[in-house]
Amino acid sequence: MTDEAKPGFPQAGLTTQEAEVRLRAEGHNELPRQGIRTPLRIALEVLREPMLALLLGAGFVYLLIGDIKDALILLVFASMSIIITVVQETRTERVLEALRDLTSPRALVLRDGERKRIPGRDVVRGDIALLGEGDRLPADGVLLEARELMTDESLLTGESAPVRKLATHTVQSPARPGGDDLPYVFSGSLVVRGSGIAEVTATGPRSEIGRIGHSLTQLETEPPQLQAQTRKFVRFFALLGAAVSVLAVLLYGLTRGDWLEALLAGISLGMSLLPEEFPVVLTIFMAMGAWRISQARVLTRRATAIETLGSATVLCTDKTGTLTENRMRIAELRDARGKVLVLDGALAGKLPSSFATIIRQGVLASAPSPFDPMERAFHTLASATGMAGFNSTWELEKTYGLRPTLLAMTHVWRAGKTHEIAAKGAPEAIAALCGLRGRAMTELSNSIDEMAANGLRVLGVARATHKGHAWPESQKSFKFAFAGLVGLEDPLRASVPAAIAECRGAGIRVMMITGDYPATAVAIARKAGLQADEVITGSDLRTMDDEALAARLQHQPVFARIMPEQKLRIVEALKRQGQVVAMTGDGVNDAPSLKAAHIGIAMGERGTDVAREASSIVLLDDDFSSVVKAVRLGRRIYDNLRKASGFIFAIHMPIAGLAILPLVLNLPIILGPMHIAFLEMIIDPVCTLVFEAEEEEANIMREPPRPPRESLFSRALIRWSLAQGAVAFTVAAAIFLTANQWGVDEATVRALTFVSLVMVIISLVLVDRSYSSSLWTAVARPNRALAIVLAILAAVLVFVLTLPAARDLFKFSALNISQLAIAFGAGIAVLLLLEMVKPLLRTTRR
Repeated sequence: MTDEAKPGFPQAGLTTQEAEVRLRAEGHNELPRQGIRTPLRIALEVLREPMLALLLGAGFVYLLIGDIKDALILLVFASMSIIITVVQETRTERVLEALRDLTSPRALVLRDGERKRIPGRDVVRGDIALLGEGDRLPADGVLLEARELMTDESLLTGESAPVRKLATHTVQSPARPGGDDLPYVFSGSLVVRGSGIAEVTATGPRSEIGRIGHSLTQLETEPPQLQAQTRKFVRFFALLGAAVSVLAVLLYGLTRGDWLEALLAGISLGMSLLPEEFPVVLTIFMAMGAWRISQARVLTRRATAIETLGSATVLCTDKTGTLTENRMRIAELRDARGKVLVLDGALAGKLPSSFATIIRQGVLASAPSPFDPMERAFHTLASATGMAGFNSTWELEKTYGLRPTLLAMTHVWRAGKTHEIAAKGAPEAIAALCGLRGRAMTELSNSIDEMAANGLRVLGVARATHKGHAWPESQKSFKFAFAGLVGLEDPLRASVPAAIAECRGAGIRVMMITGDYPATAVAIARKAGLQADEVITGSDLRTMDDEALAARLQHQPVFARIMPEQKLRIVEALKRQGQVVAMTGDGVNDAPSLKAAHIGIAMGERGTDVAREASSIVLLDDDFSSVVKAVRLGRRIYDNLRKASGFIFAIHMPIAGLAILPLVLNLPIILGPMHIAFLEMIIDPVCTLVFEAEEEEANIMREPPRPPRESLFSRALIRWSLAQGAVAFTVAAAIFLTANQWGVDEATVRALTFVSLVMVIISLVLVDRSYSSSLWTAVARPNRALAIVLAILAAVLVFVLTLPAARDLFKFSALNISQLAIAFGAGIAVLLLLEMVKPLLRTTRR
């Protein structure tokens, strides 16, 4: 806030007592802290997850049967799951907190007839707020006085250019943000020029920004489909495992008479069927996926959003700060004779004389150290073309500001013995100052229309001189000469066209939804590569019912002058059509639609905290191409998760089969709880690291999005897993039965079968590395994790087979060379057989 009170202002503001009464009655100028998720609350939510409950339950089962080491292993994995989730979600769980940060931390108001600087949260309705250049508005209000006041409302409207403000003496409820020459100011907007005095009309949840915050609390985040699918899958196998275990206990007890052994056998069989690896695997994939995406400058707020990226069918993007750079740049100049100079942003060196005059006058008509982005554009171009500092010895003596009847401003500079006068403003106002009429005015109007049709914001510039020190009351008294027109734009990001083209190739429809003007939206859309033959405006949308909107959404990619609640309506309409919606944005106005979308993608650098915290993914570098990187990585992560899930599903078949086969054939139990825990909680999760690190398939971004309701455990995946599991079980069972026929001791049979099963597991890992290419192509792709896993497994086998203490723990005997060759041969046989079958099943599997 400016520290100077406005002379002659008649009001003394509220008294301290009046302010205290309103503060108690209406509350602080902030949003209520509803629904804050503390670390403890997040931890309790995680503990209620069925998958984690299963993991903890398995650990307690081990405690009950006395296997302390195995129980500790399970509990460590469970603790890791809780810690990772709590840390991941606590770091960014501050949606309503962020709204407070957008209000001014200190506000200058009139209280008891004196200027007082108070915390922004203590501002109340009826306060008189003093506004100055660079201030963040503390609350909504109506202007009682304005001096060349302009505010940046892009956080609320999406418009890249600041808007002019005019004062009124009639206090009334504020209108909606956006548009020039209105007397209303809004909390969270920024004063970029001038000063003013406003009476506060709304604070906290009653302000425009507060209404957006309230809408956020009413929205429910989309539940992850993968989570629901996995719950259903785990519950099914938990029930199946329980039923089979009970039958196994009865079968063993009735046929052999040893009920304690029967109980242990039933526990082993139940554990072999329980997919307790899934919580660990999902945690690893989501945590590692979030880390891997962060390497591409994309922050994952909620790891579960990663799963949804691969199924995104529609990408709704804001314009300002998302497709564009959120800065004003001079894109085109037209001199007084109609000559055109198009600037591509890479201009260096001197400008031709007539165009240099335009920039020179634009700089002179701007503030020496401007906040206004359009004035900064003049200074930037002047500096780039060697014109900076030309007026360093001049003195600004007089300023004529914008008036409702003349939208132009004039600066008078003393340059030696004469005065240089520069004016800029609306082209029509500059034309009036210059006295343009007839043919000259017609040609000027045509030029303005052409530039506006290209999405440019057009300013006129004029020049005059003056002798003496007697200044006229109005800038109209100077004899101005028309210098030319300036077209400004918020430039398109260089990476956007290629990113949109890649989205199109991946079957993702891109839609632009902006609060900016239709002409600007169409111009940017065409440059970005979007079809923009027509545009739907906010006023059009208000006249449409849901059925009409649904029909237009099928082919309409550009929406302009859209209000926040209309963005939300578009997102909800797309969701009703069965689309998986990703929404990008950076402003407060984007927050509700970001939260409502399946995937909210916020800009991190220029974006507001509200947008970031309402989203599930944040682009740290504000580069739209990072959206494509995120989608690519999301597809890769989900594809690799399917491979890991298929592998886990397949490997349970030989494990469960070898647990139940001795019961059926009345043979010694070959796999006990220790062996199964070792296989499932150590070997399987370690092997899934190979799939997490697997590089993407070559055609991953040339495939359409997967169907939104497609299950992770699709029929094709289950068929392929069953085929793998059947082959693996057949080979392992054949070795187990043959070894028993040879008459070797039980410990040797167990060791030979166990090592064979480990070799089969390695074979399945190699087979499942790729669904679209052969083993040899997949092996050629680098995978550092694979080499590490193979080294770990080799070390584990050496440890288990050579150390007497380890052999005693696992009840193994040492294997000779021929027996080891049989185990290795089992793995090779499975690998070759499945690689021959893979091409036949590839189409079905995909």
